[in-house]
Amino acid sequence: MIKRNTENLLNRLPAGIQIVAATKARNPEVIKEAIKAGIKIIGENYVQEAEAKYNVLGRVVQWHFIGHLQKNKVKRAVEIFDMIQTIDSFEIAQAIDKACSLKKKVMQVLIEVNSAREKEKFGLFPQDVCSFIEEARQLKNIKINGLMTMGPFLKDASQLRPYFKEARRLFERVKSLNLPGVQMCYLSMGMSDSYQVAVEEGANLIRIGTAIFGRRKT
Repeated sequence: MIKRNTENLLNRLPAGIQIVAATKARNPEVIKEAIKAGIKIIGENYVQEAEAKYNVLGRVVQWHFIGHLQKNKVKRAVEIFDMIQTIDSFEIAQAIDKACSLKKKVMQVLIEVNSAREKEKFGLFPQDVCSFIEEARQLKNIKINGLMTMGPFLKDASQLRPYFKEARRLFERVKSLNLPGVQMCYLSMGMSDSYQVAVEEGANLIRIGTAIFGRRKT
C-alpha cells in the first residue's frame, strides 16, 4: 500500500513539487517502504521521536522539522535536521543560530505564517513577517529559504484557498525585496486532504502523511 500510494502521488505531482513525508507516530519500517518508493524528505513533529528514528534510518533522506520547536530541544534538533520549517519567534531563531555556531553549521529555515490569524495557533501573523525576516536575516547561522503555513482546520479543503493565496502573495512580496541572505525557494503548505489546492496556489513543498501511510491508529 505504501509503495503504491507513494508512487501514485509522485506520478501525479507537477515537476518541481517535493513531498515531505509526515512521519509522526510511524515506525521506521514503514518509513523505509516510503523511502524505497521514492520519498526523499521526511518530516517530524517531535525531536525525541525523530531522534529514535534517526538512529535507525540515518541520513538516507533529508530531515525536516515540521512541529513546534521548544527552546530546550534546539540543540538536538540542530544535530538531526536539515531544515526547520516552523520558525515563528526571534527567540527560537537566536537559539538555533547559537546552537549552529557551535556545530559550524548553517540551518535552512522557513518562517511559519499564521495565515488565518488564529490567536491560539503558532506562527507569525502575515503583517509581521517582513519585519521579522529583516531582523532574523542578520543571524549568521540560519538561512531563510521561504515560508510555511498550515491554514485553519476545515473539512472542505477548497475553503483553504484564501489562506494559501495570502501565503503565496506574502512569499512573492518577500522575494521581490531581494534581501541579502534571504533566498525564497520554498513555499510549504498543504497536507493529505489539501495538497492539490495548495499546489494550485503555489506550494512546492507539501507535507503528506495519511495519503502515504494510511490513517494513524492513534
